[in-house]
Amino acid sequence: MGYVLRQAEPEDLPGARSVMLDTVYRDFGHGYLPQWHSDIIDLESYYLAPEDNTLFVAVHDGEVAGTAGVRGQTPVSPPHPLEVTNRFEEGRTATLYRVYVQPEHRRRGLAGALVDACMEFIADRERYSGVYLHTDARTPGAVEFWSKRGTILFDERVAVNEMRTESVAFQNIHFELEIPR
Repeated sequence: MGYVLRQAEPEDLPGARSVMLDTVYRDFGHGYLPQWHSDIIDLESYYLAPEDNTLFVAVHDGEVAGTAGVRGQTPVSPPHPLEVTNRFEEGRTATLYRVYVQPEHRRRGLAGALVDACMEFIADRERYSGVYLHTDARTPGAVEFWSKRGTILFDERVAVNEMRTESVAFQNIHFELEIPR
């Protein structure tokens, strides 16, 4: 299909950042929020520099069409619900971030291929004993996609998270995925 999937290199970061910012503005409806999206601005420090972190990109005709990242970061409460954070071992959790595909490239298997690459990366590291992610339910197809790959731990659309103090109305759904070992 003309796509190349690979671990991101420094020259891929501007294109990856563009995909990510487009997604938070278009799909989430609230745009860039520094307290939640600072990794988008500093992709190198969050994804390329740490040994157990990575960023994968799908490239089509020299342009980044999709992204998916892995960070060694255990969810904490707040902001995440205790029902979620209690499931994961501190320091041994891989979290998937920024699994985004530009709309014109969706429905071609890119998100699945990017997630598979992330899961293989995680499986190759003894450090990780669990995989966490959350998705915004407003992203087209996201809930259905992740429900086929993992277990829903908490749905903020249904359960009230009283720890939230922000005025932004989040619609996050928290998932746990199994490491393929």
